[in-house]
Amino acid sequence: MNSLGRHILVEFHGCSSEVLNDVPHIEASMLKAAKESGATIISSTFHHFSPFGVSGVVVIQESHLAIHTWPEYRYAAVDLFTCGYSVNPWVSYEILKTEFQAHHGSAVELNRGQLELLEKSDIDLGDLRDTATQKLISPRYSRNVWFTDRNENIALSIRHKGDRIFYEKSPYQSVEIFDTFEYGKMLTVDKMVMCSEKDEKAYHEMIIHVPMLVQPDIRNVLVIGGGDGGSVREILKHEQVESVTMVEIDEAVVRASREYLPTLSAALDDPKLELIIGDGIDFVRQAPDETYDLIVVDSSDPVGPSEGLFSQAFYQDVYRCLRPGGVMTAQSESPRFNQRAFVELNHCLKDIFGVASVHCYLAFIPTYPTGMWGFSFCAKGDRHPVQDLESDRAAQFATAHNLQYYNAGIHQAAFCLPTAIDQMLNG
Repeated sequence: MNSLGRHILVEFHGCSSEVLNDVPHIEASMLKAAKESGATIISSTFHHFSPFGVSGVVVIQESHLAIHTWPEYRYAAVDLFTCGYSVNPWVSYEILKTEFQAHHGSAVELNRGQLELLEKSDIDLGDLRDTATQKLISPRYSRNVWFTDRNENIALSIRHKGDRIFYEKSPYQSVEIFDTFEYGKMLTVDKMVMCSEKDEKAYHEMIIHVPMLVQPDIRNVLVIGGGDGGSVREILKHEQVESVTMVEIDEAVVRASREYLPTLSAALDDPKLELIIGDGIDFVRQAPDETYDLIVVDSSDPVGPSEGLFSQAFYQDVYRCLRPGGVMTAQSESPRFNQRAFVELNHCLKDIFGVASVHCYLAFIPTYPTGMWGFSFCAKGDRHPVQDLESDRAAQFATAHNLQYYNAGIHQAAFCLPTAIDQMLNG
């Protein structure tokens, strides 16, 4: 041995883009590479960067294995550093090349700490040289794996337990469920947070009870999206509802929610619900005029299969399908995380429903980037979301159903926008 450590700088080319964007797979591959090389694993920390890329490190008793990936280029850069010669980093290299499905790889090995250039000194450890420190204690392995939802300027990271409890790449999108430490089970679509067990009620109670407690005569409801079932659960708390039609494009979302998110999905078996797996845009286009009292657009962000749900043509069909006096609510993005979509959707809805009939309101959802999320209340008529609220009835309803976010005061306050956001929409 003529050096303190071996350092291999690795580049993998032509890898699987899907693998390089998959945090649990990469973490498992890196742990396998460390273990098979003879290393003692101490901890692992991995982050996903939405929409592309993973960074992570496996700390080993003998040093570390680190990685960053660029799925869009099918490229990964890996750093294998081992102290001494008990661990063989080239074993790790071969394992990772296979796991990442690389067409080819290149590596250069450096000897770190050339012994002929170093002078060893005596170190007085003082009180550390006691009996306890002489005992061989196996390090306890800790796992630190993070899901990150981000754009080019803002990121939200949520720590989870490492292994996905559901994953499927459907014809439309990647559907995953993670078990997080702080928020329970969390559903994501294309690496974006959709909902979590702990804070989903803020979203679902506000998108549903705001319109339904303003318009008490809602009988027939259409939900576009909402495959997790949370919106349907809240709708069916209103006894006057006679029928709910839910159109969800991705069966995988429904199946995953049924199995792993029962607190959200229980109402998907209610006899009042007609569940249609299909394209909500096509459904609304073909629906008869003046059919529904309430339409709820419970969509994901405006990418992939949800992109068309942010178009003028879609909302013109929504307007046509509403009965006179009917209302619509839609999730309308974050004024801070996706400002352009937030503003453009608001202007689109005003063009269709009329300026006086469109009202933005806010809720605060910790697992969504920035925590501040927008909704749009639109009326086909003169229904006003604050002036027409019966506060006593809303308060009684919230108490009777043990609502966790919605109450009469929150309903009214949600429409009182911060000055900067009001100027953003009306300036």
